[in-house]
Amino acid sequence: MSYDPRFDRYRSPNTKGPKQQDDRTNWAKPRNRSVSGNPSRRPKRPSQRLKPNKFRLWAVWAVLMLGGLGLAVNLLYLQVTRAPALQKQAQEQQTSKTKPFVPRRPIIDRNGNVLAIDRQVYTLYAHPKLFKQTKAEIAAKLAPMLPIKVRAGNTAETELLQNFNLAESGIKLADWLPQEVADRVGRMQIKDSLVDGLELVRQQQRFYPQQELVADVLGYVDEERKGQAGVEYSQQNLLERSMPSIQYSKSIDGNWVPDGLSAGFVQLDELKLQLTIDSRLQRAARIALKEKMDQHEAKRGTVIVMDARNGELLSMVTEPSYDPNKYFNFGLERYKNWAVTDVYEPGSTFKAINVAIALEAGAIKRDSVFNDEGRIYMNPWTIQNADYRSAGARGPSTVTDILKRSSNVGMVHIMNTMKPSLYYQALEKLGLGQSAGTDLPFEVTSQLKNREQFINSPVEVATTAFGQGFSITPIQLVQLNGALANGGKLVTPHVVRGLFDREGQAYWKLPRAVVKQVFSPETTKQVLEMMESVVDGGTGKAAQIPGYRIAGKTGTAQKASAGGGGYSKAIITSFVGIMPVNDPRYVVLAVIDEPKGGSGGTVAAPIVESVMEALISIEKIPPSQK
Repeated sequence: MSYDPRFDRYRSPNTKGPKQQDDRTNWAKPRNRSVSGNPSRRPKRPSQRLKPNKFRLWAVWAVLMLGGLGLAVNLLYLQVTRAPALQKQAQEQQTSKTKPFVPRRPIIDRNGNVLAIDRQVYTLYAHPKLFKQTKAEIAAKLAPMLPIKVRAGNTAETELLQNFNLAESGIKLADWLPQEVADRVGRMQIKDSLVDGLELVRQQQRFYPQQELVADVLGYVDEERKGQAGVEYSQQNLLERSMPSIQYSKSIDGNWVPDGLSAGFVQLDELKLQLTIDSRLQRAARIALKEKMDQHEAKRGTVIVMDARNGELLSMVTEPSYDPNKYFNFGLERYKNWAVTDVYEPGSTFKAINVAIALEAGAIKRDSVFNDEGRIYMNPWTIQNADYRSAGARGPSTVTDILKRSSNVGMVHIMNTMKPSLYYQALEKLGLGQSAGTDLPFEVTSQLKNREQFINSPVEVATTAFGQGFSITPIQLVQLNGALANGGKLVTPHVVRGLFDREGQAYWKLPRAVVKQVFSPETTKQVLEMMESVVDGGTGKAAQIPGYRIAGKTGTAQKASAGGGGYSKAIITSFVGIMPVNDPRYVVLAVIDEPKGGSGGTVAAPIVESVMEALISIEKIPPSQK
């Protein structure tokens, strides 16, 4: 150890260089050494402790506090404010409600014949990638079984082969296959184990076994099981069976499991919706209507049969019609039952109603006589009889003569015996300007000029007298003639009887509408006897049936121009009949739109005669006693 005068201390001979001073203690501090014991390459410089920055410290604390406060507020918002909504959302994700499929109730006619019913049908899919035989072999086996549309130059087998080449899987080959066809396909697969790759998917279809026979009344059900026309639409609530929903919850493995079903949960009632329609009479009416329409190349037509005692419609036919089983093949116009959805000017078929109005008001008597000039001038129009060119002036005519010959001029004179205000009031009482109130959908209201225009225009009164200048639906004309048949009561036409069980007991019946008395029995009796002369020796002779007393009225009216303001050359012919006069009960109306040639007496009256012949047979109506 040697003495070093610079430090007044002894140092070890192994120490190299001067010892480092410690500024804080003035004691010598050894140099830094590495872990291995060797001196560090360079000594650390003296360090100086930094004073903390208070602003930065407060800033950090502020950020932390704000962040914590934000988390607390968000937690409060989620757990308190949004808790109900989040709980509901979670429940919706974990639970589901659905209604089991339940068939619609069947529809039957008045005799129990099925008109509409649900049935099982199948859609056939092909998965060619799973075929164990060649496509040609599969096509050869399927072709005879399936209803395949074959294009020109193809066969059923080639059509199937072309379909098989469209994709490897999921090819629809046919839909709406009935049970018997599905059974044949199934038996083929069981018998021949090599026939694989075919899939039958079961579904429900609304089936109409009578096809177009009652389509006008029934309507149809679309692919979403909703009625779109007829009673399928208007009676949706009666046809749909009520069934509670089933709640499902997700299990641990993610499958949906019902929460619990009580015994007998799915119980189908056996109720059927019964209509007033008679399928036998409906068929007779459609045949008679089609025959005359084809003969006269008419645009369209309708036939309605009503029981005047209660308003039950025994038949309602419109042509052209459609097959509700294949509704998608027809245009929208076919779905309309124009007997309730369209109005027309009734023409001379309204004359008997006008005579009843005048008799009821006391303006005329049955033996009143009027001068029929054949043609009269009413500024700015000339009104004349349809037979004026051949018959000229008829001279003095009774009310019966006027109806029998369907005189326009005579009717103008009859209705001019009433004050226009009273005439208008009577028309309103009969329901003009309103609808007939049937239980069929989309019925429109009749159209009548406003009161002021009617009262202040002699021409309006005159044209209304012979059934023009206003418009009604065919069903409303039947309703009004029903009042002539039943002693003056305005009944509501309807097609629904109610819901009945399998024993025929009524579960629910259509409530009876309030009956309105619009004519006295004395008035209607006189008018019916006048109308009988129309059939016996007037314009309605084509409706005669030997042994039966029939009242009626023909009508041949010009059609209003499409743009309004006048009439076109097109006509609409009609005939309304009431039978039997000695015990009036049934009203039959036939309307033919735009026939080529003919009149109400030659086109429509023969249709009514044919329908009445069928009615006599079906209802066993005895011959009349005169």
